[in-house]
Amino acid sequence: MTDTAMWEFEERYRALGYGAICGCDEAGAGPLAGPVYAAAVILPPEADIPGLNDSKKLTERKREQLFPIIQQTAIAWAVARVEAEEIDATDILSARMKAMQLAMDALSVKPDFALIDGNRDKGRTAAITTPHELIVQGDSRSASIAAASILAKVSRDRWMVETAKEYPQYRFDKHKGYGTKLHYDLLRQYGLSPIHRRSFLKNL
Repeated sequence: MTDTAMWEFEERYRALGYGAICGCDEAGAGPLAGPVYAAAVILPPEADIPGLNDSKKLTERKREQLFPIIQQTAIAWAVARVEAEEIDATDILSARMKAMQLAMDALSVKPDFALIDGNRDKGRTAAITTPHELIVQGDSRSASIAAASILAKVSRDRWMVETAKEYPQYRFDKHKGYGTKLHYDLLRQYGLSPIHRRSFLKNL
């Protein structure tokens, strides 16, 4: 069973008269390469998705198992991304906000209200425009945000694995673009690829 405490925020806003409530989260704010991804998910009230939790607390295998279950259970879901070039041209906070709003705008059912993971809703060049509440550690406190965190994380990881075929020397399938020792060693050996975030690597 999905922990009933995970529905507290959804129930609160349904009681206030909101119908379609989506959870929204992003993945990939910290890596040195690749896009930042975001997902938005509208779940049916009290949907039962056993094991649903913050994507960072789940194994890769568990995330992959939950991915299609969330897609099949959701009333609506969407994934969006902002590329490394745009992250460099703006900033990572703005890119995160843009990715989340793009995901919400892509939902087949327009959300009346959004539960957003984190404590920021605007950057220098982008902001969340859907009516919303910010929830710190929302991906472990809201079922809808947890579902979004899994869709965003799995989608980004899959993209990095595919992109590793294009740039095999960087081993993106191993580190997913994060700043591991292996990744830094390969950067010193091969330099930057077209998908690296130059603004994150000014001192390399």
